[in-house]
Amino acid sequence: MIKKIIFLLLFCCLLVSAFCQEKDLNKVADSISREGKALFRSEFASWYGTDVFAAKCPARRATAGGYISYDDGHNLVNVFYDNASEPKVLSTITFGYDLDDKKYSLDTTDREFTPTEKELYIMRKHAVARINKDTTFKTYSNAELNPVPIILNGARKVYVLTGTNANGVVLFGNDYRISFDKNDNITSVKKMHSSLIVSEIGADTAKIQIAGMHTHLPKYSDFMTATDICTLMLYEKFTTWHQYTVISKKYASVWDCKTNTLTIYTVEAWEKKDLTRDALENKNH
Repeated sequence: MIKKIIFLLLFCCLLVSAFCQEKDLNKVADSISREGKALFRSEFASWYGTDVFAAKCPARRATAGGYISYDDGHNLVNVFYDNASEPKVLSTITFGYDLDDKKYSLDTTDREFTPTEKELYIMRKHAVARINKDTTFKTYSNAELNPVPIILNGARKVYVLTGTNANGVVLFGNDYRISFDKNDNITSVKKMHSSLIVSEIGADTAKIQIAGMHTHLPKYSDFMTATDICTLMLYEKFTTWHQYTVISKKYASVWDCKTNTLTIYTVEAWEKKDLTRDALENKNH
């Protein structure tokens, strides 16, 4: 009788532990997703705002000093500013939450930065200065580093992504997170992945890939990163991927490219799932 009671207690403890772990992984997934989607919204506005600025404001391109993008709580805003020591806004391009790049408003009224824009501009300026003098940041041919300032839930960060103009490829990795305090001082610089990986997505690939995958080494994140999610949301519509998976020593982070949702499993639970492994591109990263 005592043995049965002990067995039942142990079984209950295991159930509670499994439930708590699942609940915690759900919280982790929600947190990463929120930050990844915030980063994506900024990059969406930058991608398509740059196209609009180039097409509609050719006379202003010569004096442009850069751009910043942000979510103002109502729309996605892309702002180009001039190259003066105290910059002013050259254009304001606004997109809706429906993420239709063909639907936008363009305002070419010269104006001062809003307080939010000034904060983002200063963060970006300090990040660029750090990038230019810190050998932590690596560069590759046919690619460039792209600083993306965001303020989310009071946390001030500049993510640095690696972008390319090459067609038929998606770049993961060679990304960084620069954290700031409230006085715009840099408090930390973190390399997000160990290297750069180029995933081919064009018609020249050997076969249609319904899924993609890379792995995270132990010294880096246990989970899919906000930068991974941003990259996936930017490029997934140009791919044949249904899902993308990031594997670490303990966890498998699975991104659904159709619903834009993240689910995190333990590796043991993930390995029990019926996955089409030969459709996955497995790269250390």
